[in-house]
Amino acid sequence: MENIKNESSRKSTGAIPVWRRYPLTIVEAAGYYHIGENKLRTLIDEHPNDDFCVMNGNRALIKREKFEGYLDQATAL
Repeated sequence: MENIKNESSRKSTGAIPVWRRYPLTIVEAAGYYHIGENKLRTLIDEHPNDDFCVMNGNRALIKREKFEGYLDQATAL
């Protein structure tokens, strides 16, 4: 029953669950991947040519699926 309430409230507010979003903010990605915000910012700075990040003004957004591909290939962070 609670699941139905959560789903209906999500639809009414227009909120998209994190696992369905295309871009994630640094804060959302840190919570979703259990990686610290500073580490994510460092990864973005160290890999400027990789395709898992897009800049929206001065805000860095992480492309969820491409970042998951990067994490699959990475041996260490």
